[in-house]
Amino acid sequence: MPDMPLPADDHERRLRGPLALALLALLGVTLFSACVALGTWQVHRLAWKTALIARVDARVHAPPVPAPAAADWAGITAANAEYRHVRLSGTWLPGRQTRVWTATEAGSGYWILTPLRRDDGSIVLVNRGFAPDGWCDFKGHCPAAPAGEVMVTGLLRISEPSALFRHNDPATDTWYTRDVAAIARARGLQGVAPYFVDADAVSDPGAAEWPRGGMTVIRFPNHHLNYLITWYVLALMVLGAAAYVARDEYRLRRRRRR
Repeated sequence: MPDMPLPADDHERRLRGPLALALLALLGVTLFSACVALGTWQVHRLAWKTALIARVDARVHAPPVPAPAAADWAGITAANAEYRHVRLSGTWLPGRQTRVWTATEAGSGYWILTPLRRDDGSIVLVNRGFAPDGWCDFKGHCPAAPAGEVMVTGLLRISEPSALFRHNDPATDTWYTRDVAAIARARGLQGVAPYFVDADAVSDPGAAEWPRGGMTVIRFPNHHLNYLITWYVLALMVLGAAAYVARDEYRLRRRRRR
């Protein structure tokens, strides 16, 4: 059978030299390795997020337990304590409330953090809930917390560092995160727990509409399965592209040898 004529595009394209082939191979290996590594990382992230969701769901629906006392503070971590359903009692400290800016499903406004002095003298910052902008006056003075002994139930939360792009400014009493240590310093508080408590919706029955408790976000998006599939599919696409280039180069070189 006579040789088939080479297509026009084969005549026009020159053979790739060793340097070009080496660079293509290096690029392919780099892209394939990166996609596989990112996909594998998402596998670990999927396992972590699934375990987190299960752990949080179990904790928030469990009966409340006493909030950690001062003797237990050193061992508190996010892994072993965050979102634990706790209860504590004490009296609100007047004039020490802190507004922390937030945006919720009820609109933009503030978390109202109020220090609660327990019977042992220790202090726990309690996020009594959300209040809309305007609930406090223009100087930031908010209605006082109820007087007398109170019982609070809620979710234990770990102190939040200052935001990346919106930093807390104690000098102007501007807060974007619930940074327990910074708030305690700004309010002159001693013996403050390293965590705060998000009060639930029934901690203060019969109270005014604001602040509104029970608004802790406990829904965690879990898209890691989609991400890992995407990265592994991209890795397969890189393999497919490499196979196509290798096959094309092989056929062209074979024809040129005839």
